[in-house]
Amino acid sequence: MSLSNKIFAYIKITRPLNVIITFCVVVVAILISQTSQTNLNLIFFSSIAAALVAASGNIINDIYDIESDIISHPKRVLVLGTITNQEAWYFYVALNLTSTIIAASLSTILLAIVLLTILMLFFYSSYLKGLPLLGNIIIALTTGLAFIYGGLAANNPVAAIVPAVFAFLINLIREIVKDMEDVEGDTKAGVITFPIKFGFQKSKILILFITISLILFTLYPFIAKLYKIEYFIVVMVFVNPLLILCLKFLFDTKIENSLSVVSNIIKLNMVFGLIAIYLGR
Repeated sequence: MSLSNKIFAYIKITRPLNVIITFCVVVVAILISQTSQTNLNLIFFSSIAAALVAASGNIINDIYDIESDIISHPKRVLVLGTITNQEAWYFYVALNLTSTIIAASLSTILLAIVLLTILMLFFYSSYLKGLPLLGNIIIALTTGLAFIYGGLAANNPVAAIVPAVFAFLINLIREIVKDMEDVEGDTKAGVITFPIKFGFQKSKILILFITISLILFTLYPFIAKLYKIEYFIVVMVFVNPLLILCLKFLFDTKIENSLSVVSNIIKLNMVFGLIAIYLGR
C-alpha cells in the first residue's frame, strides 16, 4: 500500500467532516461567550484539543463496531483492512494524549472536560451503545458539552447553555436515525439499540417528539431576546424547514432509502445552526 493511501486511511477513520464541525463548534462557542477579546492562541488550541477528542471518539467507535460495520458500513477502513486494529488503537491513544497535553497547558477545567469526554466516548463504544437510548443520550451530551467547553474557555459558560441544548437535541435525533440505519449490522453483532428493541415506528415517533421540542426551543432565544433577528431569520429559513424535511423523509418514503439522506440533512443543519447562533449574538 502506498504512503498516500495509508495517510488518507488515517484521515478517513477520524471522519474529518465531524472533526471540522467540532472545531467550529468550539470556536463559535468561545466567540459567542466571550465578554472581552479572547486570545487567538486559546481559541485555536482549545478548539484543536476538542477536535482531536472527536477524532479519537470516531476511531474507538470504529474499533468496537467493526463486526457491525462489516454489514452496515463495509467501506470503512478497518473493515477493508487499510488500517489494522492495532494501528487504530495506537492512533486513538496518540490523539487522546495530544488533546490531553494541549488541554492541560490551557487550564485545569478544560483538561477536566477533555478527560471526561474521552471517558464518555470510550464507555459509549465499549459498553453503553447496546443500552437502548442511553448510548444515544451520552453521545448527544458530549456534543452539547463541546459548547460548554468553549464557554468555559471564554470564562462565560452560561452563554453557551442555549446552543448546548440545541446541539444535544439535534444530535440525539441524528444518533437515533443512525441506529435505524445500522439495524441489520447491529442485530447480527448482538447490539440492542432503541430501533432494534422498540421498532422503527416507535423510533420515528420518538424522533418526531424530539424534533417538535427542538423546533419550539429554537424560538426561545429570540423571544427571550438572547439572540438578534439574524438568528431568527436563519432558523426560520433554514434550520426549522430542514428539520421538517427530515420528518417528511422519515414518514413519507421507504425508510431504507431515506435514513442516510436524513442523517446528512441533520449534519448540514448543524452547520446552519452554528451560523444562526454566531450571527444572532
